[in-house]
Amino acid sequence: MCSSEEADLLRLEEVFSTTLARTNSLILQPLILGDLEPSDSCDRECLRLLQQLHESAQRLWEVTEQSLRSLRQRLYHPPSIGLEALLLLRNADYVLQAHMEYIKSYTDCVVVQAFQRVSKRRSEYWRSQRKALRQLLSCVSPEGSVGTTMCQALHQPLAQHVQKYVLLLLSLRDTLDKCHPAQELVMHAVTLFGNLQSFMRQALDQAVATQALWHSLSSRLRDVLCSPTHRLLQDSQDIPVGVTPLRAERVLLFDDALVLLQGHNVHTFDLKLVWVEPGPDKCVLHILTPEEEFSLCTRDPQGQVLWQWKVTQAVCQALRGKKDFPVLGSGREPSVPPDCRCVAYTFRHEGRLCQATYEGEWCRAKPHGKGTLRWPNGRNHVGHFYQGLEHGFGICLVPQASEDKFDCYKCHWQEGTMCGYGICEYGTDEVYKGYFQAGQRHGFGVLDSAPQASQPFRYTGHWERGQRSGYGIEDDRDRGERYIGMWLADQRHGPGVVVTQAGACYQGTFQGDKIAGPGILLCEDDSLYEGTFTRDLTLLGKGKVTFPNGFTLDGSFSSGTDKGLYTQGVLDTAALPPDPRSTRKRQLGVGAFPVESRWQGVYSPFRAFVRSGCPGELQEALLGFHVQSSRELRKSQEYLCCERSHPEDCAGSMEDILQELLLHREPKALQQYLRKALSNSRHPLGKLLQTLMLTFQATYSGIGANKHLQGMAQEEAKQHAQELWAAYRGLLKVALQRQGQTLEEEDIETRDTQVHGLLLPLLLPNFYSELFTLYLLLHEREDGLYSQGIANLSLFPDTKLLEFLDVQKHLWPLKDLKLTSNQRYSLVRDKCFLSAIECLQKIITTVDPREKLEVLEKTYGEIEATVSRVLGREHKLPMDDLLPLLIYVVSRARIQHLGAEIHLIRDMMDPIHTGGLHDFLLTALESCYEHIQKEDMRLHRLPGHWDSRELW
Repeated sequence: MCSSEEADLLRLEEVFSTTLARTNSLILQPLILGDLEPSDSCDRECLRLLQQLHESAQRLWEVTEQSLRSLRQRLYHPPSIGLEALLLLRNADYVLQAHMEYIKSYTDCVVVQAFQRVSKRRSEYWRSQRKALRQLLSCVSPEGSVGTTMCQALHQPLAQHVQKYVLLLLSLRDTLDKCHPAQELVMHAVTLFGNLQSFMRQALDQAVATQALWHSLSSRLRDVLCSPTHRLLQDSQDIPVGVTPLRAERVLLFDDALVLLQGHNVHTFDLKLVWVEPGPDKCVLHILTPEEEFSLCTRDPQGQVLWQWKVTQAVCQALRGKKDFPVLGSGREPSVPPDCRCVAYTFRHEGRLCQATYEGEWCRAKPHGKGTLRWPNGRNHVGHFYQGLEHGFGICLVPQASEDKFDCYKCHWQEGTMCGYGICEYGTDEVYKGYFQAGQRHGFGVLDSAPQASQPFRYTGHWERGQRSGYGIEDDRDRGERYIGMWLADQRHGPGVVVTQAGACYQGTFQGDKIAGPGILLCEDDSLYEGTFTRDLTLLGKGKVTFPNGFTLDGSFSSGTDKGLYTQGVLDTAALPPDPRSTRKRQLGVGAFPVESRWQGVYSPFRAFVRSGCPGELQEALLGFHVQSSRELRKSQEYLCCERSHPEDCAGSMEDILQELLLHREPKALQQYLRKALSNSRHPLGKLLQTLMLTFQATYSGIGANKHLQGMAQEEAKQHAQELWAAYRGLLKVALQRQGQTLEEEDIETRDTQVHGLLLPLLLPNFYSELFTLYLLLHEREDGLYSQGIANLSLFPDTKLLEFLDVQKHLWPLKDLKLTSNQRYSLVRDKCFLSAIECLQKIITTVDPREKLEVLEKTYGEIEATVSRVLGREHKLPMDDLLPLLIYVVSRARIQHLGAEIHLIRDMMDPIHTGGLHDFLLTALESCYEHIQKEDMRLHRLPGHWDSRELW
């Protein structure tokens, strides 16, 4: 059975639906379909609002019809359709939304007096419709204007309808049992439509108050402020308030803005960007905005409380983007606005941000967090901000004068300027990767010219205040030269080395980017020039030339018109041929650039990071990042979508790195940890190594592969190992300090042991290619003689070679030679001491000097094992027997570039091995290498007696 309340609801909906239809045909359609065109912008705005109201009324009528259908189905089919199927109960929020949209559209029209303005344009028509309008109303004053009558006709039926809704729903609730399934739905609908009554009253009151406000303002102020969306919440004429330090005659609080009026000037503050704080005085309210700070001063504490509450609730409502329901301050969300917000704002005051639009996160009226700044000239900055300034990672595009050209700065920022690691891709196609300080290149960095530049170059080195200063490397690709040395104020200044593509190597002093004073030039043919030189490395003035054959030319030099070299001096042909090691192997740069001071710009950021306690927020500023190329950024302009890999993605947070450090302090675990850390460019140690590899390649690869730089490279590799060990110790110290512990001091001997025994073997593979190339070039002549000796010795069969080397016959491993019926001992090759030969060949399979020495030791063991097997007893070889056998094994192993291998091992081996077995065996190998080079090895038998003292 259906209740009488449900029947009453049906009749109520039918009446309301009919009223809406009549209102639409009698008022709204004639208003928007009038014959007269709008005469100005105000009329056009009124017409737009009336069209919006018509659409809302049509929507409300459709929802009412849906509700009617559900009521009729319930009344005509009560057993099959339950009470909870009614649209009014089942989807009360849906019905409520249609009512609120209508109220919003209606009050927008009220605010700008749309009904009055439009009715005046067709006054005769509307006077003729006055009687019909009044029939829509239950009570109306006969003296009211047509506009007022319209307002009432469009509002009163709705208010009465909602009131009856509530009464009927309350009656319906009383008829239901507490356990009825629709009981909760009915109560929910009662609450909603009861709140809707309050919402309607407040909305109409605010609209009427706002409409009245416009009449109290001058026409100029009214033109600025009048908007259908504005709703006046508070006026200082009602509750007086003063403004300091600004001067304002009147303060208006709208639902979306705080407005200060001063004469004809209007100061408008978006409520989304207003922060409210109680002042030190109970009558003072402090207001923060992006560009202004001021205080509202009331006459008494009660006024301050009211203004603070109104402003606070208005800010909350503005941030939520919808009206509080049912009344201001009664929303479900917190009534205290958050300190942090996400809003867009365009700066107006003079300064660097003038006309710039910031869109992103704010805190207490300052850009704070992630956001984007856009200037009218096309400049953009996207990244992180701190208290109003760029701070943290950011990408900045700065347009250039030429079309579609940008400077792209991908960098870390500190208090508004670039600081830390950055990548800058300029509109000229130059690219800088390195460190910044106070917005300028500072510290270590690499600058590459544009690929198509007329004078292409690359600079790798130190910068100071935006200029090349300190130690640095520059490749002049146009001239085919590399400069290695000191810089000052963007010019070569101080000691320097120039290496040319032709193999010449010059060392001297530079001043103001020019060669100054005497220098030396080593040529590819081992000629030595000493004196003063031109920019083209031509001798000029007094000088001396030492030729490869030892002849010297001492005199004055000048360049001729046909590019020849003119000289006047003394040629000395009586001098003895020079020691090959005196000129051919002379090393440049070693004394000129102390190794410990060369790459301070690389170490300095790391040391500063450790000194500051390895803060996580500076981790990326030290380690760098990966982002899209500037060309991709320019094409898309989607700066906010630009992602970068974060250090934590690959190596973990700094806290995790330090924790892991403490878990791997035992020697074996430490070696594994360091190997892993050094191979990860997102780990501080790995980043440091990666940068050092870059400097090593920039110096010693390509043009820099010159034998006269081998000494610099060798000591640099050792220094890097020492610095990386110090870096590890620095990280360990911080990790222990965080645990409340201290790191014990380390003596020099312990440090050297760790550097050579632990770290250098891990580092060498990264420098080996360039380093070994320099050793090859330095020992090229000796290795050539050695290779010829090996080729000559390879002509001998095994027994003939053993005999040639004076190896005693009882030591020959003849039983290792397996012969066929057609073979003789004298014809067998590469069979004797095969295990030792194969063992020695492994020396080139590793780059670790320690492992190379271990291979040599195993080779020695294999030789002794073979001899012991031949003799049938354990036998220790005396030196006179060992050297011939070792020469045999070396000659059969045919190791290329053995001289380079021996000298690299000697230079890089752990000092702990000095004077020990490894040192002894390396000396023996070196002696074999020298003997194989000798000319008489090719044609004559070696001497029958070996002097063991040669080894030492």
